[in-house]
Formats: sequence, structure tokens, C-alpha cells
Amino acid sequence: MAKFLTIGYGDEAGYDRTAAELRDRAHAQDARLREAGAASGIAGSPVQVRNHDATGVVVAEGPFLSAALPVAGFALIEAASLDEAIEAVSGTPCAIAHGVVEVWPLHDQAPAAGRS
Repeated sequence: MAKFLTIGYGDEAGYDRTAAELRDRAHAQDARLREAGAASGIAGSPVQVRNHDATGVVVAEGPFLSAALPVAGFALIEAASLDEAIEAVSGTPCAIAHGVVEVWPLHDQAPAAGRS
């Protein structure tokens, strides 16, 4: 099974204008993903970490990226294919409630030269 990082974007206004029955079904889909082993959670406040040329760690509060909607949450899911991952998240709260879900395929990273 392949792994996919999902990023859900959405806001309270979109959530509130979605029918309660649809929201309930979307939350049930989230629960099914968790039961299947997805690691998921609601986004907290991010920090940015830099250590350019290994000269010292610099931390700044706030997101690096910007988007039309705030980041609402993340999940790490497993699926047989990108199409299956898309199907799995298409019924989640951010996808249903006027938000969007990004699906990022995760590829194995080969060790860099000189690393074991």
C-alpha cells in the first residue's frame, strides 16, 4: 500500500452552510479512515524552522504557505493508488463543506550519498 499525506483546508463558514446530514456523513468517513489506520488530526498553530548551512536554528511563528482557506487538518492514509486515496478523502468534511483536500503521494526517500 502506498502512503498519502492529505491536507484539508476549510473554514467555519463553509462548514456551517453545509447540511448537517452531509456533515455527519463526512465525519463518519473520517472515522472510517481512522479505523483503517489513518493518522489524522486538526491543525494547530504552526512554526517555521530554519537552520541554513547549519549555522543556527531560527524559529518563526506562523505558516510559511498561504492559501485561500485556512489549513484545517492533516492525515496520513494508505491506499492502493492515487485514485483510491482521492476516493477515500472525497467524502471527508473539508471536501464536502466547501473546502478542499490536497492529496500528496509520499515516495520512499533513498538515502543521500554517504548516509546509511
